Amino acid sequence: MSLSLADFGDQILVSPGREGAESLADQAYFAIRELIVTLELAPSSVISEAALMERLSMGRTPIREAMRTLAHEHLIDVYPRRGAFVAGIDTRDLRALSEIRALLEPEAARYAAERSTESDRAQTNALLAELTHLSGKPNHRNLIQLDQRIHHHIYASAHNDFLAQMCERQYMHALRIWFLALDRVENLAEAVLEHQALLEAIRDGDANRAAKEMSTHINGFEASLRKVI
Repeated sequence: MSLSLADFGDQILVSPGREGAESLADQAYFAIRELIVTLELAPSSVISEAALMERLSMGRTPIREAMRTLAHEHLIDVYPRRGAFVAGIDTRDLRALSEIRALLEPEAARYAAERSTESDRAQTNALLAELTHLSGKPNHRNLIQLDQRIHHHIYASAHNDFLAQMCERQYMHALRIWFLALDRVENLAEAVLEHQALLEAIRDGDANRAAKEMSTHINGFEASLRKVI
């Protein structure tokens, strides 16, 4: 079975800042990024500005500004005299991506455990409650959005904007590979439930345990994908 954006309904990505995006360029950025990450725009396919303008009901300027940002984030490749293309997915890059995430995200988890505010801890407890109440066969959309909200929460709770931005970019690339293999990944609910021990460590303020749990999660993510791609 092949999954596509249509199987999930409307907006899938849970992106910090998206709801408050005021400029057309920011709105275009989030919309196009979602099309790329969810594979609605196929890897290595040609990007038509005109098609995006029609699809998003926007002018050429915000579309081009968004594409420049996405090119900087390596989600779009631009070639002189050839045009713009959705970045290809080379599954051999999974290891490199996992290595980067294994450096960044355990530190984000460590800082989250050390720096969480009362508000952060309340949100951690709310996410733990959602994990506890996962039952039956939750749909892919809910599971993927919960996974995103957990990671975004951890990045934000680290209270380091530079680190959060770097983690967010790498997570988007990882999520794109996840979508590539989504119809073959077994026990998706179990994979999301693995975050419970991580969130508990952050809630308890145990920085070393939080970093260790995040490392385990990143390594497990790579291993599960390698079985199917």
